Amino acid sequence: MKLGAFSISLSVKDLQKSKDFYEKLGFITMAGATEQNYLIMKNGSTLIGLFQAMFDGNMLTFNPGWDENAQNLESFEDVREIQKRLKEGGVELDKEADETTSGPEHIYLKDPDGNMILIDQHR
Repeated sequence: MKLGAFSISLSVKDLQKSKDFYEKLGFITMAGATEQNYLIMKNGSTLIGLFQAMFDGNMLTFNPGWDENAQNLESFEDVREIQKRLKEGGVELDKEADETTSGPEHIYLKDPDGNMILIDQHR
């Protein structure tokens, strides 16, 4: 199963302070906007999403159809197929994708320790 680009999505209290901190660690802003309350920061192939007042807690994020530069992959496993395989394996989902649609969609699930995982397909 190929889940796509990986990043950690952090729920932050002060977007500018977090941006400044991660810049000191060598990260640069690659996407997002402070007026939209989120930034995607990159250092090499490492991605961190900073989100202010958008969700509670932190989560692991996978983006089917994208590489680590948010560039489209020629072929990828659709989130609905990933969902089907997860359900067949007995994995419980907190939010399921609408299987009657195509294109952008997402699912949520938790690992055994309650860590949130987002599989978010943008195309």
